[in-house]
Parts: sequence; C-alpha cells; structure tokens
Amino acid sequence: MGLTLYAPAIVLSVILGWPERVTTMLMGSLVITYTVLGGIKAVTWSDVQQMGVIFLGLVVSLVTVIVLMPASVSFGDAMFLAGKAGRLNAVTTHFDWNDRFNIWSGLIGSTFLFLSYFGCDQSQVQRYLTGRSIAQSRLGLLFNAVAKIPMQFFILFIGAMVFVFYLFVQPPVLFQRAELGRIQQVGEFQPLAEQYNRAFEDRRQAALALVEAHHARDSAAEGRRIAEYRAAQKEIDGARTAAAKLVERTGGEKGFSDTNYIFLSFVTRHLPAGIVGLIIAVIFAAAMSASSGEINSLATVTVVDIYRRYVRREASDRHYLAASRWATLFWGIYAVTFAGWGKRLGSLIVAVNVVGSLFYGSLLGCFVLALAFKRVGGTATFIGMLAGEAAIFSAFLFTGMSYLWYNVIGCVVVVGTALAITYLAPGATAATPGMRQSV
Repeated sequence: MGLTLYAPAIVLSVILGWPERVTTMLMGSLVITYTVLGGIKAVTWSDVQQMGVIFLGLVVSLVTVIVLMPASVSFGDAMFLAGKAGRLNAVTTHFDWNDRFNIWSGLIGSTFLFLSYFGCDQSQVQRYLTGRSIAQSRLGLLFNAVAKIPMQFFILFIGAMVFVFYLFVQPPVLFQRAELGRIQQVGEFQPLAEQYNRAFEDRRQAALALVEAHHARDSAAEGRRIAEYRAAQKEIDGARTAAAKLVERTGGEKGFSDTNYIFLSFVTRHLPAGIVGLIIAVIFAAAMSASSGEINSLATVTVVDIYRRYVRREASDRHYLAASRWATLFWGIYAVTFAGWGKRLGSLIVAVNVVGSLFYGSLLGCFVLALAFKRVGGTATFIGMLAGEAAIFSAFLFTGMSYLWYNVIGCVVVVGTALAITYLAPGATAATPGMRQSV
C-alpha cells in the first residue's frame, strides 16, 4: 500500500517539481478521507470508474507513441527493433533459480502468488464477499483471471514502444530532472554527456540501418547492423549507469534509479496537454484504487480478528464502525510513512510484487492447511507460518533466487512444518476454535 501511494508522488515530482514527501502526504490524506467516510462501497464504486479511466489512458498512450514514431518506421519495424534489443523477450524457457522472469518461475511461482493474492488476500476477498450472490462473486474472480495477464502484457508492451520511440528522439541521460539538474553542475558531467550524445547518435543510425537491412532481406547486413545496434545500446546503458553513480557520489540517494520516471517523462514532454492530463489521472486512479482497498481490508482485519475478539467482545455496531474508522486512519498513516522507502526499491511494478512475495506464500500455506488438513490445529499452523517466513527471508537475504519462488517456498514450508508437528508431536494438534472459523 505504501508503494502504491509513492507512485503518484513520482508523477507530481516530474510535472511540478514538488518534493515527494509532500505529494505522498497529499495523496495519502485524500485516500484515507474517502475510505474512512465511505468504506467498501466507496472503494468498489471508485474502482469501477478508475478502471475505465485506466484502460482509456493505456489505449491513448499506445496510439500516441505509435503516431509519434518517425514516418520511415512502421509499427512492424518498431516491433522488430524492440525485439532485437531484447525488449520483447516475453518467454525464456531455460531453468534458472536466480532468473527473475522465465517460464518456470512464471508458471509455478506466479501460480502460488496469484492463488494467495486472489484467493486469500483480504483486499481481494472482501470484494467477493460484497457480491449479491455466489455467482456474482465467482464472476468477479473469473474476470481477474481473464483480464489480469492481457492488461499486464499491454502495459509492458507500451513500455517497449516508448523504448523504440527514444531510439529516434534523444532522451535525457537521466529522467529524474531534479538529480539531473544537480549533477549538471559537476565537472565530471560534461564528458559523460558528450559520450552519451555520441552513443545516442550511433544507436539512432544503427537502428535506421538495421530497418533498411531488414526491409532488403539482407541477412548478412542485418547481422552486422544488429551487432552495431546492440553495441551502441550497451554504450548508452553504460553512460546512464555512470550518471547514476555520479548522483550517488555527489550526495544523492544510494542505489539511485530513475526507472520509474521514464514513462512519465515521455508523457509530460511528448503527449498533447489534454492527453497528459488523462495519463496523470490514470496513474492517480490506479494508486488510489489499490491503496483504498488495502486500507479498508487492513481496518477490517484489525477490528474483526483482533479488536472484536480480544479487546471488546460485546459492543454495538456503531462502536465497531467507529473503531474501523480509527483503524483505517492508523493504517493510512502507516502506509504514508512506509511510502518514503519507495525510492530505494527500484521499479515499482517489480517492488510491489517482491514485497508481496515475502508474505503471500505463508498466507497461502495457512489456507491450504485450514481447507485440506482438518487435523492440523492453530498452534501447529502458527509455528508453520513462523517457519515459512524464516525460510522466505533466508532466501531473500542470502540467495539471489527469483522472488516468485518465495511464494512456493513459504507455502511448502508452512504445510510441511505444520504436518510434521501434527503427526510427530500430537500435543500440538489441538485445534484453535477461532482459527478455522476466521479462515
């Protein structure tokens, strides 16, 4: 939730130059207010409207970037150039634990991630529970399955087309304007900028020559042009890496990355004013949609599973409503505080899944035990979840394993540990009445 609040902070940083801390507080206050006052109904209906804006904005972005391509570069040429640069490598079949994105981590690790997120996460389950019937709730879940992957593919494809656009229109060496303006005053920057300018021109010429060779169906020339194209891209990547390290050496953030600013820079510099407003609305809508649902679900769990069970067992509905609003306020403030760490986590689309994968495996393991192994009690499950989290964080801290595998590790360790305790230490198998009821 903190990461989704950080996203619009980047938007306003690019557009207005406002400090990210101020924009995070602004967005957090807005989301907290309408979630506290409106609850799940406000969350759901605002999501419906925001989703419509998101899809419209994505379509407009793709059409715009294609229209802005040079006249000599067709849509097929853009696909070809993106592919030769490795930007369309959607499926990698080799097995490697440390490769974040291959077909094995995608099919296996992501399956466990999606089972946990869409089947166990309160932020999603609460939406199914508001359906008028079981059929409606099932339809909502099926819609996730149908829409999720095509939408993700569409988003990433737009990014690939923006990459091709920047083959012909020179981007800044760094997309974070504040840091770029600061290092431009440093003596080391000028030779770095000259290297970057030469590398860009080399890449532009290599890209045009590659398109010509591809049209001529000259395989020998095409092979040479591909080598030149990739060499120029490597030189540009080297210049950008050197600029990022210059940011760090001159007092900037450690581990500096401007990945999250690339698409926003394209939007603000090259799209018409009205379209810019629409794309900004898309980003704010996505952030508000995700944040409001998470805040509401955290408040629900806090009141139902903790406050009502252990603090005030018997109270009026009005009292629990007030408690849920205070819990909403607390978790909203907590998320705003965590959002300050967003800039240290690199690409947000990856960071949000990394953070989730640290916990989703254990959550799924708990549900598997409750639904499939009736003899396993609350104590064994709780110990299993502690073991699962220990295994996940060990993999996270001490290995280079892809984060998608954390979901598999957590679930397997939770189930295995709880079953071992149940059958090897029968005294720990006494069922905890509230555990299965809560699940």
